[in-house]
Amino acid sequence: MALAKSTWAQHLGLSALTLAIVCGIVAGNTVFPVVATHVSTGVDFSKNMLLRAGIVLYGFRITFQQIADVGWAGVTTAVMMVTSTFLLSVLVGTRILKLDRQTAMLIGAGSAICGAAAVMAVEPVVRGQAHKVSVAVATVMVFGTLAMFAYPWLYPHLGLSEHEFGMFAGSTIHEVAQVVAAARSVGDAAAATAVIEKMIRVMLLAPFLLFLSIASRGANEADAGGARITIPWFAVLFIAASAANSLNVLPVRLVDALIEVDTMLLSVAMAALGLRTHVGAIRQAGVRPLLLAAVLFVFLIGGGYGINRTVTRLLT
Repeated sequence: MALAKSTWAQHLGLSALTLAIVCGIVAGNTVFPVVATHVSTGVDFSKNMLLRAGIVLYGFRITFQQIADVGWAGVTTAVMMVTSTFLLSVLVGTRILKLDRQTAMLIGAGSAICGAAAVMAVEPVVRGQAHKVSVAVATVMVFGTLAMFAYPWLYPHLGLSEHEFGMFAGSTIHEVAQVVAAARSVGDAAAATAVIEKMIRVMLLAPFLLFLSIASRGANEADAGGARITIPWFAVLFIAASAANSLNVLPVRLVDALIEVDTMLLSVAMAALGLRTHVGAIRQAGVRPLLLAAVLFVFLIGGGYGINRTVTRLLT
C-alpha cells in the first residue's frame, strides 16, 4: 500500500493489489516454500475469506447517486461494454485460442469491469486456480498500463470533448487507478467524468457475479442432475454496502477508514494468491492469455469508441 502511494507507482497506475500479487509471486517462488507448511492455513484463509470480505467492503467506494451524474448514456454504455467485452473474451478465448473456460472468464472479467478486483471477485464463482488468476491479473497490468499512455496520445485524434473522453476512458480502461491517470493527463473535467463512469462499471460487479453464479450452477445442473443454485453472499453484501454508502448512514471518516481496510484486505488476499502461484504454471499458460487480452484491448479502444459515440448520439 505504501508502494502504491509512491510517485512512480501512481505515474504507472500500479495499484496496491497489483503490487501485492507481484511481491507474492516473487516470495512464493523463493522463500515461501521453506515456511509453507507452517503458514499454509493463514495463506489459504487470506486468499479465500479475506478476499470475500474485501469485495464486500469494496461497495463503500461507490454510491447509487453516481448514476445520476452520467445519466442514462453512462449507464447504457457501461452495461454494453461489460457485456460485450466479457462475451467476446469467452468466445474468442475458448473457441479460437482454445483456452480453458476459467481463464477466458477471468481475463474477460478483469478487462470488462474493474481489473484485478474483478478477477479476484470472479475467482470464487468460477473456482479458478491460483496461476490462472495470476495470469489474468498480469494481463490487466500489462494492457491497463499501456492504455494509460495510449489514451492521452489518442485524445487529439478522437474528436471528443473532455467530458466525452472521460466517458470513453471510464468505460474502457481496466483499473480505477489507470483510469484516473489517463483522464487526468487530459484535464480535470475528463478525470471527474471518467471516475464516475468507471464506478458505474464497478457497480455492475454485483449483478454480474449473481448472473455468473446462476449461469455456472445452471450449467452444472445439467451434468449433476439438479444441483442447488447458490448465490455468492459477498455479492449481496457488496450491494448492501453500496446502499449504506448511498444513504450516508455512516460517518465520512468511518467510510474512509473502511476503504483503507478494504485495500489492505484485498492486498493481503492478492499477496496470498501470489504465494500460491508457481512461475512454471504461468509459463505453461503460454502466450495465448496475452493474445486474448490484446484482442480485448483492441476491442475496448475501437469497439468502445464506437459504442460511446453511438450511445451519446442517441441518448443525449
